[in-house]
Amino acid sequence: MDKILVDTNVVLDLLSERKGFIEETQIFFTLASQDKIKLFVSTLTFANAHYILSNQMKISGAQKILRKFKILVDCVSFDEKILELSLDSKFKDYEDSIQYYSALACSADLIVTRNKKDFKLSSLPVLDVKEYLMLKKADL
Repeated sequence: MDKILVDTNVVLDLLSERKGFIEETQIFFTLASQDKIKLFVSTLTFANAHYILSNQMKISGAQKILRKFKILVDCVSFDEKILELSLDSKFKDYEDSIQYYSALACSADLIVTRNKKDFKLSSLPVLDVKEYLMLKKADL
């Protein structure tokens, strides 16, 4: 079973039902609900998603959505080790370095993001949702 760190932008595609991304993202997360893949997110993703969702709806609505979403994923704590590694990294974007080191902390097999270019320094494979689904299709 693939262990995947999911970047915040993919989570927001699902939770915000972003046009142009929602269909394939729903299929991706359905694989997790069917126990075909194991998904991880950084605890930072929950904080960022809460902030963005609460700007789009009432805070209680954002919290309700995140509580339901939590069933699909395991969280990687944004701890001091990840903080230090991220501060010392050569990633251009600090948040992306947190995602990367979170993926390493949970022994993820790969990272799924919509911004692959931001993970050029990754030692893990980095795919977008569409690429992952095409890859997985061969296994199903």
